[in-house]
Amino acid sequence: MPRCPLTDLPAPGGVPDRPALAIKVGNEPEGARPQSGLDAADVVFDTPAEGFVMRYIAVYQCDDAASVGPTRSLRWVDWHVMAEFGHPILAFAGGIEPDVATVTSLGWLHPANLLEGAQAAAVRTTDRVPPDNLYTSTSALYSMFRTATGPPKPVFTFSSSPPRSARPTTSVEIDFSYGTDVVWKWDSAAHGWLHTYSGVPDVDAATGKPVTATNVVVEVVHYSFGPYVESPGSTGDVESQTTGSGTGYVLRDERSVAVTWHRPAASDPTTFTDASGAAVALAPGRTWVELVPVGTRVLLRS
Repeated sequence: MPRCPLTDLPAPGGVPDRPALAIKVGNEPEGARPQSGLDAADVVFDTPAEGFVMRYIAVYQCDDAASVGPTRSLRWVDWHVMAEFGHPILAFAGGIEPDVATVTSLGWLHPANLLEGAQAAAVRTTDRVPPDNLYTSTSALYSMFRTATGPPKPVFTFSSSPPRSARPTTSVEIDFSYGTDVVWKWDSAAHGWLHTYSGVPDVDAATGKPVTATNVVVEVVHYSFGPYVESPGSTGDVESQTTGSGTGYVLRDERSVAVTWHRPAASDPTTFTDASGAAVALAPGRTWVELVPVGTRVLLRS
């Protein structure tokens, strides 16, 4: 049976002949939560924006979500993260004009600006206030790119067995910033990691189900501030450096292993090695990647 390239899970109906689809999702403590569609994504990247408030890049390929959002604006990190997915679709709600112009000019990426050009895939809800009332769906976006075919190559290596260097772990705490501190807790019933804020489980607004992940990858990254300030009084865009190498952790199967992450070039997949240099694989299933600015407190508990 074929297996989904981004999760290594069985694909009973076959792997869809379509590219990876990334959707930018807001995560401001007031207004954006709870989000919709995150638990259907194959991979979710948790990325710092201005003031180290976090935003998501939700990536879909084998599965679909009828409602994803709230969708928010483009950032520099988005197309740098997505370069390893081949020829993906990237959906977003506007952004600083130089960033939008850059994404539009990239020959390897299909941009979908929900505020200009891709409005047909956008829906404004009545139960939230702008800018957190803009939503989309995977079907609406894929319908706009019917000629874009070919699934991405796997961006992770998978194995059903955890590495020997893994140690028992029940949670990881990441102190990003006020209101966006994250705790992942192992949930035995779900056999996965439960996403929480301030001890409260994160629940998908569309399904009412807790947001969980099979794997949680922590990548400690260097960063710089971009030249454009999106929010008055804030820093410039936090430009996380996702190429090169750095430290981090891979959490799976109620275990964790300290790793070094490696990504020589933007088009290369990210790989992980333990202290002995042995490759570290993920468990088949959905993955969240936490891009953690260097100096941020990360605490693992066993």
